[in-house]
Amino acid sequence: MPRALVIDDDDAIREMVALTLETSGFAVARARNARDALRELESARPDVVLCDIYMPGGDGLSVLREVQARPAPPPVILMTARGSVETAAAAEETGAFDYLAKPFDVSVLLDRVSAALAARPAGRAAAEDGPESMIVGSHPAVVEVYKAVARVARLRVPVLVLGETGTGKELVARALHRFGGRGSGPLVPVHCGAIPDTLLESELFGHRRGAFTDASRDRRGALSQAAGGTLFLDEIGEVSAAFQVKLLRFLEDRVVTPVGAEAGEAVDLRVVAGTHRDVKRMVGEGRFREDLYYRLSGYVIRIPPLRERLSDLPALVAHFERLGRQELGLPEISTVSAAVLERLSGHTWPGNVRELAHVIRRALIDAGRLDDTAALEHALQEGAGPAAASSWSRPIGGEPLPATPPTLEEVERHHILSVLASAGGNQTVAARLLGIERKTLARKLRAAGGPLAEGGEGEER
Repeated sequence: MPRALVIDDDDAIREMVALTLETSGFAVARARNARDALRELESARPDVVLCDIYMPGGDGLSVLREVQARPAPPPVILMTARGSVETAAAAEETGAFDYLAKPFDVSVLLDRVSAALAARPAGRAAAEDGPESMIVGSHPAVVEVYKAVARVARLRVPVLVLGETGTGKELVARALHRFGGRGSGPLVPVHCGAIPDTLLESELFGHRRGAFTDASRDRRGALSQAAGGTLFLDEIGEVSAAFQVKLLRFLEDRVVTPVGAEAGEAVDLRVVAGTHRDVKRMVGEGRFREDLYYRLSGYVIRIPPLRERLSDLPALVAHFERLGRQELGLPEISTVSAAVLERLSGHTWPGNVRELAHVIRRALIDAGRLDDTAALEHALQEGAGPAAASSWSRPIGGEPLPATPPTLEEVERHHILSVLASAGGNQTVAARLLGIERKTLARKLRAAGGPLAEGGEGEER
């Protein structure tokens, strides 16, 4: 049960807020001034604090400062009937999570509190919810993600989560699942980009015995497994046009028909989709169905890349060091120094938060600490390899170029080999995907020293 502390010298307002929260399932402690509030902070250990600004014997900003000085401080929402630009600015500068001007609507209050809970410090969240399931950070763009989750979590609308690879799209899906009233049901993630199109239908819809070769028994698909809960379709931008039609049909009638079955069954679930692609642009280019896009994007949440929220780096590093030490059985101490943070801040993080977690884990494995310069540099080099390479193909206007950008020839070679690999080494298919003739592809592969999967036939002479 989440815990809240409500601080207000106005008895009527304090009780209104407290009763609203208690009705919503909170355990609520009350305080009528700053002195009582500090005592309740020790005993109640709240997950969120709601505090009036103007009170006798000490204002809300002083309470906020006291809260901020504590380890793993809970988020604070300030309230006042004398709102002003100056007060709002002071609240933000002091570190308030949000600011409410009285009178406020009860639904607004609950939305802000839900967002604050989603933004709880990593230490508190780890103890109660599992650290791997929490979004970490207090950058304004991340706070907007928290608020968006709180705003839409309980609404019966599909959500599309946009963000670069490694930004935490599945974490947002988990937060929507937890705060959306389906937390007791299953959360079933499906990585659409990692499953061949020929198997994706069976993976999602299931199949009946004998439906195809090797179908030796009935199998429930992810859609049926997610009944009563949430289905997360990660990298939805990777699915084929043919499968888009099948997915659209399900979203329209909510009936699951396994491969090889004559009849289907209705399924109640929430659908959350995620992608690093610009799906709206893909619609304009004819690569993604417009009707499917609107079915999936009842509400859109955008996650900022790590390079745009470097102020969160200290909290993220501390979070991942703590997780890594628990995982590896290392002493629970902090080895995060100013030098470590400075070095990590200078990295471009093409792999985003996932890359950061990998770098920290690798450094801990190699040296048992983060302030070992050699281990940290080695971890950064290891973590940047594939992610940095994949960033070459990102659209103009994405992340900044690396310190030594690849040449045009290197970019072309990388792209050709990537497409060839995705085509299973088939030059004919790869050439069609690249929009060039097969003999041109063979010539470019020879020039680049790349593989000739079909013996080099068709090379221009």
